[in-house]
Amino acid sequence: MSTREPPADLTIRPPQQRRSREAWARVLDAGVAIIEEGGYEAFTIAAVCERAQVAPRAIYARADTKDALFLAVYEHGISRIRADQAVFDDPDRWTGLPPHRAVGEAIREMARIFTRHARFLGNIVLIAGAHPEVRRRGGVNARALGDQFASLVLTHRDHITHDDPEEAVRTCYNTIFSTLAIRVAYGPGFVAPATDDAAFADQLADVAARFLLGAPQPRP
Repeated sequence: MSTREPPADLTIRPPQQRRSREAWARVLDAGVAIIEEGGYEAFTIAAVCERAQVAPRAIYARADTKDALFLAVYEHGISRIRADQAVFDDPDRWTGLPPHRAVGEAIREMARIFTRHARFLGNIVLIAGAHPEVRRRGGVNARALGDQFASLVLTHRDHITHDDPEEAVRTCYNTIFSTLAIRVAYGPGFVAPATDDAAFADQLADVAARFLLGAPQPRP
């Protein structure tokens, strides 16, 4: 997340009482579900109220506008994704893996995150095209994931077959991220015949490992 202060009409007044916190949690969960099912067009204060079983005053006590509510819901959905991204910082997950395996598994973990959150991310990608603040925040989040990916993969920089390992890793990340974003936004059959998620992740992992490290050495 950026540290830039949001405009006053986009700020959220946090709930203080337990019942208010519980109601606000229902509002955020309901908002994520509505985005997953219908995107921005389906996201209305009335729809959120109905799904969360709260009165409109429970929302207006926290947010002044629909856009403020939408961005709060966006951050709630992104927080779930960010929690999954912690895998890239877990040394137990990566210690001892050889370079080709480490790169491949990093790509598979990225693909799994997109798959687990496909309905939310797919609609967010589409919304970002017409919503400057979502696009800005999405860029911040994408670059943060890129930093995690690069930090992990560059532990194998001595095996990367490029003059500038960091530039190569960033290029690899940008390509894979863009591919996954298109897949969740437009569906698995948008560019080529549809492939199941696991097989597609394996294909991406092989492409990335070969690009960064060259062909794997044959086993003796």
